[in-house]
Amino acid sequence: MGSTPRPIRLAILETDTPIPSVSAKYDGYFGVFQSLFSRAVAPTPLDQILTLTRHDVVNDLNSYPALDAIDAILITGSRHNAFGDDDWITALVEFTRKALLTGGRVRVIGVCFGHQIVGRTMGVLVDRSDRGWEVSVTEIRLTEKGRELFGGRETLRIQQMHRDQVFALPAGAELLAETDVCPNQGFVVPGKVITVQGHPEFTDFIMEELLKARHATGLFTDDMFQSGLERNKQQADGELIASVFVKFLQQ
Repeated sequence: MGSTPRPIRLAILETDTPIPSVSAKYDGYFGVFQSLFSRAVAPTPLDQILTLTRHDVVNDLNSYPALDAIDAILITGSRHNAFGDDDWITALVEFTRKALLTGGRVRVIGVCFGHQIVGRTMGVLVDRSDRGWEVSVTEIRLTEKGRELFGGRETLRIQQMHRDQVFALPAGAELLAETDVCPNQGFVVPGKVITVQGHPEFTDFIMEELLKARHATGLFTDDMFQSGLERNKQQADGELIASVFVKFLQQ
């Protein structure tokens, strides 16, 4: 009999801390992704598929894993700007570059801010969009490559919380999806990179808490807030997206 494949060693690079109400329910964004992947691979126990490690790359520049000790990285979302030049952001870009230079031995997943960091690392423009925010559950149109990866689906619903964008497709990448507000909703370099602009890890609880917090500060207008709450009642496809991430890692 063949041996059982060992779990894939996935390093979660935490680029932010959730707001207090979300932190009270989850153990940081590490816990949010741990919950997402657990649901996506159920009923198989997560630790049979993935070994997750957490790395606080904002507050500890020495927290990065050794590339020879992991199989993949996932760069989380963040309230920070991926086009910024803070020391920790430039260090993250450099580490992502080193991961990409492994030629696919260490695979790269980017989510929202992470998608933008990967785009920046691969040499394309990341900046604030003049088209404004995308928030809450949003329908994205899949490309031919997206339909291939997502079982023939024409569209997906994904939670969104961004106003920054990746303005071009990196060399060698294939576009996965688009919206009118954000034409680059994710891309793939087969065997090396997969990214999404949205947040598959966000539940309706997390989105509601973010909408309330940003409305309370005046960042979101009453109309944005109410529209976001209404669309948040729709079922998002986060677990399906996470299952595609897992397949990408297993290939």
